[in-house]
Amino acid sequence: MIKKMAACVLVVSLIAVTVYFSSPYFRESPMGPTKTISDTAAADPLGKYEHPVSIRLGYVVDPTGADLSEGETLEKNIWKTMIKQNLNIDIQVLWQVSKENLSQKIDLAIASNDLPDAMIVNQLQLNEMVKAGEIEDLTEAYNNSASPEIKKIIDSTNGLAMEQVTFAGKIMAVPSVTAEDFSMLWIRQDWLDRLGLKPPKTVDDLEAIAKAFVENDPDGNSKRDTIGLASSTGLYNDFNNSAFSFDLTPIFAAYGSFPGYWLSKDGKPVYGSILPETKDALVKLREMYAKGLLDPELGIRKEAEETVINGQAGMFFQGFYAGYWPLPSAWQNEPEANWQAYALPLDANGAYHVKVDNPSSSFLVVRKGYAHPEAIIKINNLYLRDEFKYGTRFMLGRNFFAPADEARYESKAAQDILMGTKTPADFKDKSEYKLLEHLVSTIKQTKLKPYDQYGISYWNKHSDSFMRGYSLLVGGRNFFDPNIHKVRSLTYIRTPAMEKAWSKLSKLEHDTFLKIILGAEPIDSFDQFVEEWKEQGGDQMTVEVTVPHNHR
Repeated sequence: MIKKMAACVLVVSLIAVTVYFSSPYFRESPMGPTKTISDTAAADPLGKYEHPVSIRLGYVVDPTGADLSEGETLEKNIWKTMIKQNLNIDIQVLWQVSKENLSQKIDLAIASNDLPDAMIVNQLQLNEMVKAGEIEDLTEAYNNSASPEIKKIIDSTNGLAMEQVTFAGKIMAVPSVTAEDFSMLWIRQDWLDRLGLKPPKTVDDLEAIAKAFVENDPDGNSKRDTIGLASSTGLYNDFNNSAFSFDLTPIFAAYGSFPGYWLSKDGKPVYGSILPETKDALVKLREMYAKGLLDPELGIRKEAEETVINGQAGMFFQGFYAGYWPLPSAWQNEPEANWQAYALPLDANGAYHVKVDNPSSSFLVVRKGYAHPEAIIKINNLYLRDEFKYGTRFMLGRNFFAPADEARYESKAAQDILMGTKTPADFKDKSEYKLLEHLVSTIKQTKLKPYDQYGISYWNKHSDSFMRGYSLLVGGRNFFDPNIHKVRSLTYIRTPAMEKAWSKLSKLEHDTFLKIILGAEPIDSFDQFVEEWKEQGGDQMTVEVTVPHNHR
């Protein structure tokens, strides 16, 4: 997901990963003998080694210096100290690289087999390393040394995360897990109130509100300078990539269109982007753009969130986490801007269809031959346990771990605390939800009475739980909307044909759709795109999607 919240958290980790998914067919390669964990401390998820263990890791440098705390350096910082004190592991920095050059650095390290002892890679890189025999079998290390919390988190994906790291029956990496989320409509309630409008239900309603926001001076400055619906050039998420911020996925979904996903139609796999429903959605988006209801700089604006932050836009689509980003920046300019979130617009049958993303986008691997493959897993156990205590700076070799239902579970927990049906003590045994304890113990200081009113005036913005609390209660309440229907892709893994053709076809798809919306190409260019897509590898990709998962 172009998720700024996630990017801020990941900036000091080993890698900010672009999501790719590998083929299930590249599974045959020599794995070598499995390491046996004999040290009792090594097999204890948080056990301290009797003798010092050294591990070499790479580090992503933030050129802005945001990853540096006063008095701390890469060689001397709180996490390095805690890892040494708790685990007797010495971290050595093998190299430093900027985030922009990270992917190239990793690719070069893989090509030359000059690897750190552990690293975070994407699915394509994992696939290459398995084929080359460059990484350790982590089956025993994971089974013995991963903490119960990490195992619960990975298990929360119902096998999807583990499926992506299992090659020939062996666990070759530890997958990340991110909380399930979906794009929802965030709208200026204060603008609706000023114009005497109600939240939209359908796409036509949304279009009418966007028109009112553009033409009827909702900000009261007597200028026609507002935007109905903020939008980015990342039009929607696909089976490779998490949801975009400011995407247009919900409008596509309202037309029964799920571009970028592999779907089942009449018992056969089809690619959502080439179906008639997608053309119908493009027609509507083209009309909205021509009427000036979308960002007029769609396609050229570098940062779509600018229109929200500067108070121009009245609506945007994003996940539940808007209270983290970009709304805090918007509130600096307009403290009383009352942004509320809804699972809208509905389709013709009153349903709100949401795409379910792949929960795993990064993978923790260990260099072949490293004597302590469990060490980096133990470090991640400590990261997960103490992240809230020590923050996210200097987390070398850190992978993301959050239960798939984290946002939904914590939203319900916060509601239960506010309604008095539960107390913080009821959540003491939920350590896999690393931010839950702090949330439930502070939510009554964050959310002001009346507790069932979520307008911006009923919040304590100075609370350190404000951003999370607002996101979980205002955005997270949509997880419980009865109109929601989840749509999953038939596959989240690239087949051999996708390895060859996906990048080219994905670019063709994006460029064609964007030009149609902007009016630069006629709507019938969609039909030409479908033919080109099928001829240039799409048909072969579809054939391979039919292969059962047990061929993995």
